[in-house]
Amino acid sequence: MKTNGKFISLEGIDGCGKTTLRDQLSDYLQGKYEILMLREPGGTEVSEKIREMLLDVRNVGIRPHTEAFLYAASRSQLVEEVILPALQEGKVVIADRFMDSTIAYQGYGRGIDIEFLKVLNLLCTGGVKPELTLLLDIEPEEGQRRRDQQAPDRLENEGVEFQRRVREGYLEMQKNEPERIKLINGGTGIIEVREQALQYLSVLL
Repeated sequence: MKTNGKFISLEGIDGCGKTTLRDQLSDYLQGKYEILMLREPGGTEVSEKIREMLLDVRNVGIRPHTEAFLYAASRSQLVEEVILPALQEGKVVIADRFMDSTIAYQGYGRGIDIEFLKVLNLLCTGGVKPELTLLLDIEPEEGQRRRDQQAPDRLENEGVEFQRRVREGYLEMQKNEPERIKLINGGTGIIEVREQALQYLSVLL
């Protein structure tokens, strides 16, 4: 789908540093471009309510396919209400997670059929896809260590083995789409991660 704006997503396992990088990119781009920063699930009133349901540790009974459909519903609302209009207005949209998370978490993590999830992604996005995805890669044990001081959400509660499957999924996707998905060593320092990201960003912008 042709638009005037640019769409960038940030991906990685829990604790990889996406939120920190998002804030750094926001500071760097502020004043240079008209930017919109988003998180997934979330970003609209409806999507934020779905986020609460998905991440609430008390909701232990959510089945894998139900989980995937809830993420898709949140994403569909976000694309139609926020992302697509912003891109049509020429804005730079940066999303903390997008469609690749569904493949990594519900596909590789939960074991749902990957081709089914690809179709689901296409249905809920209408073909809207990031032009650049920055994948922050860290060891699951490091991600766990970084999150030790925080109360875990429902997915973070799944543990290291789950995160390891998710990481393997991300790395497989990067091998399949190296032009879009750019690998960043999330285990380096904050400054190094920022510089790696800005190199890829400068090529796109």
